[in-house]
Amino acid sequence: MIALGSDHAGRPLKLEIIRLLEERGLAYTDFGTDSEKSCDYPVYGRIAAEAVADGRCERGILFCGTGIGMSITANKVPGIRCAVCSECFSAVLSRSHNDANMLALGARVVGPGLARMIVTQWLEAGFEGGRHQQRVDMMTAIEKERPAL
Repeated sequence: MIALGSDHAGRPLKLEIIRLLEERGLAYTDFGTDSEKSCDYPVYGRIAAEAVADGRCERGILFCGTGIGMSITANKVPGIRCAVCSECFSAVLSRSHNDANMLALGARVVGPGLARMIVTQWLEAGFEGGRHQQRVDMMTAIEKERPAL
């Protein structure tokens, strides 16, 4: 299950990615927003991130104007490693090296075609483990020393 969340600016790109997920037969939960009326991205970013952190969803994808606000918000939730990406290389490495469990995309930065490629490659990439696991463990230890929420 993939958690989705967006603000008003990210909603059109979220709808494009919903079509991609449906084409691929992937299950998702859309935590909002369901309108293009101005709203606050932290509300929807937090709800989706908490669904990933508590295990209701395996991974999550967030959308706002730049992806930055959503990624910052998601990363405040313990257990979340959210990467904002605007190209495929970083998206793949966010999974293979950092075991990112959330991806943030900027609807004002990335067009729908590129977003579909980024999401596809991010979903298909696996975590390499090895030396990268040690680094992920270090990040987790920092988080446990100083909980975000």
